[in-house]
Amino acid sequence: MKVILLNGSPHEKGCTYTALYETELILKENGAQTEIAQLPEGPIQGCIGCYSCRATARCVYEDGVNALGDKVAEADGLIVGSPVYYGGIAGSLKAALDRLFFSNSSRFAGKPAAAVVCARRGGLVTAFEDINRYFGISHMPVVTSQYWNQVHASIPQEVEKDEEGMQTLRTLARNMIWLIRCIQLGKEQGIPFPEHEKRLRTNFIR
Repeated sequence: MKVILLNGSPHEKGCTYTALYETELILKENGAQTEIAQLPEGPIQGCIGCYSCRATARCVYEDGVNALGDKVAEADGLIVGSPVYYGGIAGSLKAALDRLFFSNSSRFAGKPAAAVVCARRGGLVTAFEDINRYFGISHMPVVTSQYWNQVHASIPQEVEKDEEGMQTLRTLARNMIWLIRCIQLGKEQGIPFPEHEKRLRTNFIR
């Protein structure tokens, strides 16, 4: 099994990375292959709603988001980490996730997913919800823990001092492994992913 941990922070080895690394250690201890994937370098284009990806399953912009989509599609689980900026997720991560999920949601369906957020003080719950909304609209089971997956820190060394936060991340990793194994066993026993009706769209203004 393989789990992709997406570091949505512009700081490659900052607080968010440190939180994801704690999660990764437990995943590895339980037999998972892992990769902490950093957001693509340079500016990340936001989604322009051109709908080209509906025909190609690829975004028209080649700035690394398509390659990230391929990694997630090949994995068994996804964990997205972000720092908290003004009570929400990092802007570059928001741009990437909009395009990533708009062009790949059908390839991500059925994959367990989780959010991890880090802040010095406040805004953790809203940032946590920002990420989880992508999973909830893409048929992705959301993996939970003993608390919301968050740590408080302003520098990486402080992440390790948040003992409850670190324990929450370790519990998250074990729950992720358990759910992936359950899904794999279900497939082996002939329990397929549910077939869904053709999607209906209802506009509020007619």
